[in-house]
Amino acid sequence: MNYDIKFSPPDIREEDIKAVEEVLRSGWITTGSKTKLFEQEIANFCGVNKAVALNSATACLELTLRLLGIGPGDEVITSAYTYTASCSVICHVGATPVLVDVSPGSFEMDYEKLSDAVTERTKAIIPVDIGGIMCNYDKILNVINKRQSLFVPNGKIQNAIGRIAVIADAAHSFGAERSGIKSGKAADFTCFSFHAVKNLTTGEGGAVVWNTINSISDEEIYKSYMLLSLHGQSKDALAKTKAGSWEYDIMWPAYKCNMTDISASLGLSQLKRYESVLKRRREIVSMYDNGLRNLVFWKSSHLTASSKSSCHLYMVRLLGKSEEQRDRCIQKLTSAGIATNVHYKPLPLLTAYKKLGFKIINFPQSYNMYQNEITLPLHTLLADEEIKYIIKTLKSLV
Repeated sequence: MNYDIKFSPPDIREEDIKAVEEVLRSGWITTGSKTKLFEQEIANFCGVNKAVALNSATACLELTLRLLGIGPGDEVITSAYTYTASCSVICHVGATPVLVDVSPGSFEMDYEKLSDAVTERTKAIIPVDIGGIMCNYDKILNVINKRQSLFVPNGKIQNAIGRIAVIADAAHSFGAERSGIKSGKAADFTCFSFHAVKNLTTGEGGAVVWNTINSISDEEIYKSYMLLSLHGQSKDALAKTKAGSWEYDIMWPAYKCNMTDISASLGLSQLKRYESVLKRRREIVSMYDNGLRNLVFWKSSHLTASSKSSCHLYMVRLLGKSEEQRDRCIQKLTSAGIATNVHYKPLPLLTAYKKLGFKIINFPQSYNMYQNEITLPLHTLLADEEIKYIIKTLKSLV
């Protein structure tokens, strides 16, 4: 049999198509009732009071920094091992990005180095839940509490939080749990992605949720996001359609990154079956784990006694192999009809971050994790037979 196994195609079903068609026929396709319903369903799923749906997780991260009043003169810490979005948003608001290397043999930030990176200018930390595995937020909060004396708040929300804010880049971890706490509850703010390749997709899109902040209502936070995401306009398009309600004000020259009802309707449809999506992804991970047992591989730990990943990416490392050997293996897998990927090139290897002065020599563990990493297909359109073929082919190559 000739195989043609895609890396991460979207799982779009007939009910998804009908949901989008319904919105297209309704006469209302931008932000409206479907988006508001999607926000509430996301909040319910995460166990929080409110959610904001935007056009990307990147927008969620950036608007959260702006909500917190973070800008020039401030520092924000994130991982050197991540996609650019985790760091580019820090640059967008004019703050200084501070990169921390990962721990040996891990995609999580080195928490001792994280502590060393905190200064009196640090206003936020953006941990990254790579592959759908939640970071150790208890350790992150311990670092923050130990460095509490350095924190200098600026503005109402920073004062109310009373410490460095934790903004989770949870683009991969929607539906994950660690120590009984769901992604969305572990950090002060949590930003999800619903991009085309994610477990749950709205085509393009994202959402941000947050834990209630003392002395600041969830509704106040929600309204601030609404203003930030729609030009600072005091009324959204739906509110302006009510009879005699055309008039509006612009509170400040803000941004444009709202979600549409077209996207939200797709998200609502997918959310209805999301528990079954997580179940199937976890089954696939178990098949990979068992099939690749006792080989010279390093594998992400998605399913443990204390945590359940959202199983977004299945990342392996070809231990003892070089970058060139890894790339040859990828080429051979491609020739065998198996699409794979690499997650990620550490930021200091990229031109944009080299120009900011970052050098990969200062992040040796990130390079070690990257140089022989391969990401295998993991999605709900995979058949058991295809998974067995992937395992067999990879074993034969290594």
